[in-house]
Amino acid sequence: MHRLPIVAIVGRPNVGKSTLFNRLVGKRLALVDDRPGVTRDRREGDAELLGLDFRIVDTAGFEDEDPDTLPGRMRQQTQAAVSGADVALFMIDSRAGILPLDEEIARWLRSGDTPVIVLANKAEGKAGEAGVNEAFALGFAEPVPFSAEHGEGIVDLFEALRPHIEHEDFEAAEEEPEEGGPLKLAIVGRPNAGKSTLVNRILGEERMITGPEAGITRDSIAIDWEWTAPDGEVKPVRLIDTAGLRKKAKVQDKLEKLSVADALHAVDFAEVVVLLLDATLGLEAQDLRIADKVLQEGRALIIALNKWDVAEHPPSLFQGVRTALDEGLAQVKGVPLLTVSAATGRGIDQLLAAAFETRDAWSKRVSTGQLNRWFEKALTANPPPAPGGKRIKLRYLTQAKTRPPGFILFGTRVDQLPESYRRYLVNGIRKELGFGAVPVRLTVRAPKNPFA
Repeated sequence: MHRLPIVAIVGRPNVGKSTLFNRLVGKRLALVDDRPGVTRDRREGDAELLGLDFRIVDTAGFEDEDPDTLPGRMRQQTQAAVSGADVALFMIDSRAGILPLDEEIARWLRSGDTPVIVLANKAEGKAGEAGVNEAFALGFAEPVPFSAEHGEGIVDLFEALRPHIEHEDFEAAEEEPEEGGPLKLAIVGRPNAGKSTLVNRILGEERMITGPEAGITRDSIAIDWEWTAPDGEVKPVRLIDTAGLRKKAKVQDKLEKLSVADALHAVDFAEVVVLLLDATLGLEAQDLRIADKVLQEGRALIIALNKWDVAEHPPSLFQGVRTALDEGLAQVKGVPLLTVSAATGRGIDQLLAAAFETRDAWSKRVSTGQLNRWFEKALTANPPPAPGGKRIKLRYLTQAKTRPPGFILFGTRVDQLPESYRRYLVNGIRKELGFGAVPVRLTVRAPKNPFA
């Protein structure tokens, strides 16, 4: 199976790279704002342009800064993306004209081996004509006038890209079936918990920008990867790194609100969510709020204590967090709690193994026969109450869905079934039928009364 060709978008900040990325993938995956420098990590997606299929990479705005600064680390990510691409789309703002930074990017691109197409964005109307003509001075082939906002110039972009990506050695990968496909694993947590550092350690490369500054990651970035389990089995994973989630009252900036919404959107599409805690700070109320949100969305949850290599009093810390989780997440007791170190790599294989096991429980289906044999025993051991002296008759239980597991309980007068008895049944389903600490939905239904 051959890979899709890779196209990287490069340019200085705020020339429209993320708008083009969203247009080519057909979804609003990348955050877009009028402020420069919104994109920090490189983001990838499957793109289609008039029948051409390729992998598109959106990069951070190229800035001339010291490598140790955040803009400098962003530039290193852009350089890595371009060096691994089959062709680079060098985007300029034709309304602003050619700036010194555009010329510096052009010099850098000319020194490399990656073919370059100059894309003169914002070229709609007469205001962009002068900038398109100036772009000839950058030293590449004829620039392509384009409007990422309005979609003008699509055919010209197609003609420019086709020679670089329409080769026999490229072939679109087949869609993976949903069952047994890659594990969709999202990493969430408060700012500076070490989410991007953990992703980099898992991948074995500096794929995400990291640093002491809180809130570096803005977009939710999905990365396809393969994990080699300790037994040698290779398992596909789609890792999703997300922006830090602070208390709602503290999120005032529009861009941070977009980042938080994007992170919560990523949770919706994950199968297993790892809530990463900073072991040096312990468990805070915001962590419990994030965990509760994940469980409400029906996702499988794992808690990981990061920075375990520098934690003080590890045994008492672990026990304290375990107790607080069981009290704070009473609806799902026994959520897996693991210790990791993104800095050293300690505990990562155990974390990934637990994620696959948790997904198996989240996807589990129990036969109706097995389910009702357990159900009869549960009723015998603890019959339902009789409010007002009238018995609640529970007839049978069936599993309606998986991912997350959902069950329907049929009986009469079930509208009077106490919440405590529902919890008794749900806890029994988890414990006795092998669903572990995944969210389980229980719906009650009464048969229709033909005389009503």
